[in-house]
Amino acid sequence: MRLVVGRIGRAHGIRGDVAVDVRTDDPDARFAEGAVLHTDPVSAGPLTIASLRRHSGRLLVRFKGLADRNAAEALRGTVLLVDSEDIAPLEDPDEFHDHELIGLTAVTTDGTTVGTVDDVLHHAQDVLVITADAGHEVLVPFVATLVPEVDVAAGRITLDPPPGLLDLQTND
Repeated sequence: MRLVVGRIGRAHGIRGDVAVDVRTDDPDARFAEGAVLHTDPVSAGPLTIASLRRHSGRLLVRFKGLADRNAAEALRGTVLLVDSEDIAPLEDPDEFHDHELIGLTAVTTDGTTVGTVDDVLHHAQDVLVITADAGHEVLVPFVATLVPEVDVAAGRITLDPPPGLLDLQTND
């Protein structure tokens, strides 16, 4: 799975630097010198970071092979991506990257299959979006009392829902 880590903005200066709209929680790791980034559109990359610096609160990046403003401006709007396999798991056993949770099978504590985790929402509370086997969505707050076990290696999360949580569905 490829994950978005940034988007190329406008060119900066005449030597091929571009402003990057950072969309990752770890820009130091994703935008290190020598890092290779995939692109969308694919035809624009892959791009290798030659140098980077901060200027007025923005990240400015120069990629290998881009020597002037025209080449840099041609990349404007390009989305920068990394492979999820290249991202190390978090050190805290109770924290997970979204891509580690998406696709896991959700089962209840009694072993009943609920569905599959399709998304993780980050608002006031992290919420798992589970598509139930019946086709409807179930929103489950991602807290230890409701999700007592996450086993990424086994491809499963265990839910301990209060009565009625998994029965809610919308009728269109």
